[in-house]
Amino acid sequence: MRQVVLDTETTGLEARAGHRVIEVGCVEIAGRRLGERRLHHYINPEREIDEGAEAVHGLSLEFLSDKPKFAEVVDELLEFVDGAEVIIHNASFDVEFLDAELKRLKRGKFTDYCAKVTDSLAMARSLHPGKRNSLDALC
Repeated sequence: MRQVVLDTETTGLEARAGHRVIEVGCVEIAGRRLGERRLHHYINPEREIDEGAEAVHGLSLEFLSDKPKFAEVVDELLEFVDGAEVIIHNASFDVEFLDAELKRLKRGKFTDYCAKVTDSLAMARSLHPGKRNSLDALC
């Protein structure tokens, strides 16, 4: 099965409060090896970015103001993950945001477009119970 590792950055922590995806990045894994295909977009969120979120990822509304909107990159993203196992660290967070973006566009749920989602945070917690399992700690 084709695998895609995906990560997002957002304007804040709460998709239900209207926070938006501002960056999405994907790399393809084929045959357990990093493939050549990659996808990366900065996205204009059309809303303010929480100060705490900006402190984490360093992306400002000024920087993002001339970037495409999610609706302009969604087809490319969905084509990239089509039929793949998508691996996401803390998948529930990213999928909730992607689902909210897709809902705004009346495009269903993220899992409608990929074969499955695997949460690498859940895997890490299983392998290293009680330990720090952030991406930095795992690296």
